[in-house]
Amino acid sequence: MQTLDVQSGFTAERQFEFSDSDFARVRSMIHARAGISLGGHKREMVYSRLSRRLRALDQVAFKRYLDDLEARHDAPEWEHFVNALTTNLTSFFREAHHFPLLDAFVRTRPGPISVWCCAASTGEEPYSIAITLAEALGPKVSNASVFATDIDTNVLAQARQATYNFERVSKMSEERLRRFFLKGRNTSAGRVRVKPEIASMVQFDTLNLLAPSWSIDTRFDVIFCRNVMIYFDKPTQARILERFAPLLKPGGLLFAGHSENFTYITQSFRLRGQTVYELASGGVLREKDV
Repeated sequence: MQTLDVQSGFTAERQFEFSDSDFARVRSMIHARAGISLGGHKREMVYSRLSRRLRALDQVAFKRYLDDLEARHDAPEWEHFVNALTTNLTSFFREAHHFPLLDAFVRTRPGPISVWCCAASTGEEPYSIAITLAEALGPKVSNASVFATDIDTNVLAQARQATYNFERVSKMSEERLRRFFLKGRNTSAGRVRVKPEIASMVQFDTLNLLAPSWSIDTRFDVIFCRNVMIYFDKPTQARILERFAPLLKPGGLLFAGHSENFTYITQSFRLRGQTVYELASGGVLREKDV
């Protein structure tokens, strides 16, 4: 089967037939399983990523692959299906304006400090949070922790290794690099590892934000939910925000991504600054606190 690349004008061979019906099923299945809303423009991305699973399983057709998934709700392949369709764009200290706000905020909080990062990806964001807590709290950082979750088990495995190519940290200051990272030598040259005292602050776990229940028995000073909601429709966003509310301590903060606006989809949170929210029922935070 041939398909036309509209931008280049060239045709490319397709190994598997991928019908409109197949694409519609994938969109429905990933929305039901993970809450992800795939736009119509994601068709080629879906084909590219899932065709790798068909090859790995020696499947010959998308229809058979999707039939097998739907036949077994607990099939191990569901994990690969979700992992394949999850986008993991991240970097250290991404959306940098949030971290000085986090620094200033936790200095005002009684210990112990707890932060939930609910889109951990390959670990850059939770480790950035842990570094910020260490800088803000000094010796008191021993009472601080970061709970880092993601639905994608592949990226969590990478995050737990706490090891990165040097270009991932090249924009950090020399002071931060010396204080918080170990430089690789010999066969690890060109790589860095988060120092154990920072890595040990972060607990990684698999969590689906659409799961009926979350195995969380703590409340947080801060929740980072950045660049996650953009993949969900408005009703799903609203449900997740309602579930966040009781997990925040009084006066706690919710950090969102730069393109996310929760103002009109929930009454539980109100905007306190640039993509920073607080509980609507909580006490009013002064601007200097954030």
